[in-house]
Amino acid sequence: MTDIVPVKRALLSVSDKTGLTDLGQALADLGVEILSTGGSAKALRDAGIPVKEVADHTGFPEMMDGRVKTLHPTIHGGFLALRDNPDHVKAMEDHNIGGIDLVAVNLYPFEATVKSGADFDTCIENIDIGGPAMVRSAAKNHKFVTIVTDPSDYAAVIDELKATGGTSHKTRLKMSAKAYSRTAAYDTAISRWFAEQNDTPFPDRLSTAGEKVQECRYGENPHQVAAFYKTSEERPGIATAVQHQGKELSYNNLNDTDAAFELVSEFDPATPTVAIIKHANPCGVATGNTLQEAYEKALKCDPVSAFGGIVALNQTLDAATAEEIIKIFTEVIIAPAVEEDAKAIIAGKKNLRLLTTGGLADPTQDAKMVKSVAGGFLVQNRDTGRITLDDLKVVTERKPSDAELKDMLFAFQVGKHVKSNAIVYVRDGMTVGIGAGQMNRRDSSRIAAIRAGEAAETAGESESLAKGSVVASDAFFPFADGLLAAAEAGATAVIQPGGSMRDQEVIDAANEAGLAMVFTGMRHFRH
Repeated sequence: MTDIVPVKRALLSVSDKTGLTDLGQALADLGVEILSTGGSAKALRDAGIPVKEVADHTGFPEMMDGRVKTLHPTIHGGFLALRDNPDHVKAMEDHNIGGIDLVAVNLYPFEATVKSGADFDTCIENIDIGGPAMVRSAAKNHKFVTIVTDPSDYAAVIDELKATGGTSHKTRLKMSAKAYSRTAAYDTAISRWFAEQNDTPFPDRLSTAGEKVQECRYGENPHQVAAFYKTSEERPGIATAVQHQGKELSYNNLNDTDAAFELVSEFDPATPTVAIIKHANPCGVATGNTLQEAYEKALKCDPVSAFGGIVALNQTLDAATAEEIIKIFTEVIIAPAVEEDAKAIIAGKKNLRLLTTGGLADPTQDAKMVKSVAGGFLVQNRDTGRITLDDLKVVTERKPSDAELKDMLFAFQVGKHVKSNAIVYVRDGMTVGIGAGQMNRRDSSRIAAIRAGEAAETAGESESLAKGSVVASDAFFPFADGLLAAAEAGATAVIQPGGSMRDQEVIDAANEAGLAMVFTGMRHFRH
């Protein structure tokens, strides 16, 4: 296997000019002949670096507004020729094809063009053809050719060239893998854009691409390996957050923090709201007149589960709230922003991770959600469903009060982020009991009631926090037992989707218990 391959000729043709002149100067200093095109050639020439236009090298002019310039046998023969194959060498000699040993190419900014809201024709013109063709040709022949697609790799390549006069097989193989990843992601972006233009949300072949943010120490468990990738979706949250302090986020931290911030982003940023998450489920969510009050109410719901949890806030973290949060062990705090005084308080807990996102996620922003299964993956739209007062249908003899209606909407919105089967008790803008992930709705209702009783006990109150609460169910009650369990716990009103074959049985039970009940017509399963 060839190891160090000398670099005698290079082709530099980049859209992103970052580091281009440094690379060009280093190559020129090493006596490497530089071929280039258009803007890249001009940038090199302006920096005093000798460069030869590709058109002069091929004897074939650029044409069609630059669409055809590197798509030429002299170029691709220089990439693809196997230097140890006599037939390839003879073909090079017969057709005056010189080998090209290093290729630095990055692609037209298609993704950025689409993101900018450019029109159809502009997007089309920013689909690179020659660039990906060069990248793929050079990467295929990595035995002899070095392909560099990321300006952040220039320095390492330059150092190796200066040290050895060429590049090692290890470097070429690494750069080729990175190159094919880049062209795959590029083609994925183009494919998805074309699907959108054709109003085809689920094309016959669906690709997904991500950029690695970090390798995790391990996955859900220490014997699993894991990494975190971000997509092109512009959404404030875990993928865009700035970490101000604390240990590196683990796989579970990332998953739980995402769940926490997505939940708290559901609520009006003008109303201080706090969510405390454990194992991707909320153990307390509340609103208040201040963030501190909202946090204290959220903590009251389940202080036992909140230990070692994730705290998400929908407003700027202030000092008073920070003082409260650090009173118990917390893994992560995530908020749109943080005051300097609060940051100084959090700094006293060096392992506590503090993240800011710069804004809240838009709960109405649609996107594709992907979940792996054996041999494939499931794809669906994000659950952007939202219920308002106008959507509610009162189905019982007693109508809910205004206060109950307000708590009902809050409870149902929280329930959207609780693993099904989900039951959420709410009183005065705070969850007082949450039942999550049970195989039947009755047990979720009972567990939520137990949590409400324990929370009251911890707070030194004589009555369960569920007394006088409303209860939300993420899907319909298939039987009356779950509803009756809520009534026994002290709930006075119920919000649920409805739609069961036994709806009338459940309505009758609610009437008999003196409950008010509304149907939403929308469910929020979360598996």
